Amino acid sequence: MMLFLILFFGIGFLLNMLLRMTWIMAVIYPVITILIVDEVRFIEYFRETGDSFSALGTRFASLAAADILILTSGMAGAIIAGLVMIWLRKQGYRMF
Repeated sequence: MMLFLILFFGIGFLLNMLLRMTWIMAVIYPVITILIVDEVRFIEYFRETGDSFSALGTRFASLAAADILILTSGMAGAIIAGLVMIWLRKQGYRMF
């Protein structure tokens, strides 16, 4: 859990500094989560939309509590990165 929190905090912080988009990682993280959890190829979401999202819902419903906690801690890291960036900008720091 700590690994995912720190990993996505760091990635989110760097993306915020480089792209100057505060919530970019919080928006991208659900896509990353889908890619981690899902077993369907990405192109199938466009070819067979109904079946792909149905399979995705089944996979999310079958996740263990530990998996849900790990993925949630990654999202928390992405949100914390956005909050820290807002706080730093209010304090007067300019990143790149």
